[in-house]
Amino acid sequence: MSTHHTDLRNLETPHDSGAVLVVDGHGSVVMCSDAVRELTGLRPEDLCGHPVADLLADPGLWPLAGSHGDLELRRGDGTTVMVCMESRRMLAPGGEGLVVNITPLSLAVRRQEDQALVRALFRQQRVGLAIHGMDLTTTRLNLAPHTLGHVPVADNTAEAFIRGVEDELIPPDAEAVRAQLRRVAETGEPMVDWVHSARLRSAPEQERALSFSAFRLNASTGRPIGVAVVFTDVTQEHAARERMSLLQAAAERIGRSLAVPTVARELADVLISRGFASLAAVDLTQGVLIGQEPGEAGPGAGFQRVAVASSDGRWPPDIHPLGATFEVPGVAAEHVRRGTAGLLPHLDQWRAGPGLRSEEAQVLLPEAADSFLVVPLSARGLVLGTLMLWRTRDVAPFGQGDAALAEEIASRTALGLDNARRYTREHRTVEALQRSLLPPAVTETRAARTAGSYVPAGSTEGVGGAWFDVIPLSSSRLAFVIGDVTGHGLNAAATMGRLRTAVQTLGDLDLSPGELLAHLDDLVVRLGDLDLPPEDGPGDAPPPATGATCLYCVYDPVAGRCDMASAGHPPPVFAAPGAPAEVVDVKPGPPLGVDSLPFEPVGFDIPPGSMLAFYNLPLLSQPDGTPAERLARMRAVLSTDAAESATPTRTGRTLLDELLPEPPDDDVTLLVARMRPLPPDAVATWRFPADPAVVAEARTAVEAQLEHWNLTHLAFPTELITSELVTNAIRYGGAPVGLRLIRDENLVCEVSDASQTQPRLRRARLSDEGGRGLFLIAQLSSRWGSRYTDTGKTIWAEQALGDAGR
Repeated sequence: MSTHHTDLRNLETPHDSGAVLVVDGHGSVVMCSDAVRELTGLRPEDLCGHPVADLLADPGLWPLAGSHGDLELRRGDGTTVMVCMESRRMLAPGGEGLVVNITPLSLAVRRQEDQALVRALFRQQRVGLAIHGMDLTTTRLNLAPHTLGHVPVADNTAEAFIRGVEDELIPPDAEAVRAQLRRVAETGEPMVDWVHSARLRSAPEQERALSFSAFRLNASTGRPIGVAVVFTDVTQEHAARERMSLLQAAAERIGRSLAVPTVARELADVLISRGFASLAAVDLTQGVLIGQEPGEAGPGAGFQRVAVASSDGRWPPDIHPLGATFEVPGVAAEHVRRGTAGLLPHLDQWRAGPGLRSEEAQVLLPEAADSFLVVPLSARGLVLGTLMLWRTRDVAPFGQGDAALAEEIASRTALGLDNARRYTREHRTVEALQRSLLPPAVTETRAARTAGSYVPAGSTEGVGGAWFDVIPLSSSRLAFVIGDVTGHGLNAAATMGRLRTAVQTLGDLDLSPGELLAHLDDLVVRLGDLDLPPEDGPGDAPPPATGATCLYCVYDPVAGRCDMASAGHPPPVFAAPGAPAEVVDVKPGPPLGVDSLPFEPVGFDIPPGSMLAFYNLPLLSQPDGTPAERLARMRAVLSTDAAESATPTRTGRTLLDELLPEPPDDDVTLLVARMRPLPPDAVATWRFPADPAVVAEARTAVEAQLEHWNLTHLAFPTELITSELVTNAIRYGGAPVGLRLIRDENLVCEVSDASQTQPRLRRARLSDEGGRGLFLIAQLSSRWGSRYTDTGKTIWAEQALGDAGR
């Protein structure tokens, strides 16, 4: 028993702490706290001098010296209340007495529970409990940080553990924890279930995650006195969540693209951004990059580095960079061949080992790395490439769990890469088919120089269906064609080939632009009927050619004129030297196969040196401007190039650089043509009346003109052709006859009459008196034919000039 000399005259206690009474050796109340008023209903001065036993419902239970118990207290109004009375001996005025603390029983029970809870928390072994001062120094701790979940601290008093988190955790983790505790201490806002890495200084390589909950402690007066922290080890749960999060992120990012390099980049980026590795590289075989089947991953197999990523954004210069090709050496190659992950937790031991070759170090050993993991990217039993990962010395080395996780991610990635490889192969096939169906990029004739460009879409969904063409016509004329088929892929490319062939065939008939498009429209309708799905198949699939667009333009270098018509295709841009470029005022008709409306033609004169730019709509439908803005930029380029006499090749390249900074989402076609009218002395024209006697005059005129052109070696066949054509025109036309010679790359002889009856080539019988004229013309010429005109028809025949005429 201890005794104390205490001045209790002004003794006051909080009401929730009960009442305090001082009792002398005779059992009488000497003094009491004001809280007795609320507890008993009596004033303190009314109690002083009276026996304390009078307060009890059973006075015989007094005294309780040196003990405590649960008693029934009598109140001034006659009611009773259960209280807990606890007494201590003390030296009071007039001799030895007692200090009696009277607490309502409910409050006493709650106080005992609080004390039991605190004792249990500081004695249990699975949950950490710490109390920090306002300076965040640890003043009380139930478990040593390095023994969390195992052994309790023997002495958890402040003297046993007065230190901060910096003394136990590595600096980065300690700094993060201290920042959170400082926030709680300063703001009073609790922190609940904050999970963070808490690696110990004694074992920095061991991954360790703790869940922290913290709240500020206040004294009874409300003054902050510290921070209480509850922490639990959630390393396994945290690792499992991180694993699932990484797998989900990898699945989402890797599955978004069907481009092989993009899939590889996403794999490297997700592993770095999620903190799984410090360095990541994806190396693929050459065949995979071009869509081919991967070969055997045996000795000597070549790989190309297609993706790299690093946590600091810098790739180490001492290992292979992006784009390098090499062979995977040593132990890594063996793991790739077997299809299993290779793990080297500590590279320093390997660096110090004997027999390390320089090529191995250049592939596998960046100086900053301390741990290495290589995982083959395999699909369908074939190795597509490798995934190489490194961790630096400030990160825990790779373990078997990391290897298993990397293998799972690599397996999913390999499937994505294989799908992308197949997609690449299809893309290349469609693009190859598309290019094979297009004419040469550059054509050169005396009438025009052209340059065509085909820019495939960045994905297979956009490839197929766009085309352009330059078709030589009779009498040195040229036809410029550009079109676009609805849909994409192999079907669209094949349909484009069918339409291009149809246009070439119809072009040989020398039809006018509007008439040719009308025939082509009818053909598309019939193709659509043939391509309709069967009755038991899906009925909502549109015919592959329906909705195709086409623009057909005929340039006559003799007349210096263009005639064109459009079936739903955007009009070209026309630029004459010294004048601003303008959009040709041609009214696009409906797309092919959509409506039976006629196609309105438009004609205009072409000054020498003028340029025409034909294009399809995707060239103007790009995200860096509206179609009107991009069309204005096209007109500006053409105006400049027309004035500077730029070649179509240069103009086409300038337009694509200006309007296509990125690969388009849909095929883009561009055809640029610079017109060159034939010189006047390359054409000779005559007009004869419908009199058989003029046939001789026609022969004489032709002979003289050929002598002027130094083409006398062609005089005899040309005279025969002229005689036959003029004779037939006079016999069957019955109107004045026109005769024209054109000296171009070939010699063209034309005869025009008023009849619209087309001649037919037939084989005459021995008994026939006529019918051999056209057969003779076919034998003497390299090409012949006829075309309708506004006033009748024109029959023409071409002959090669030969070396003497060039």
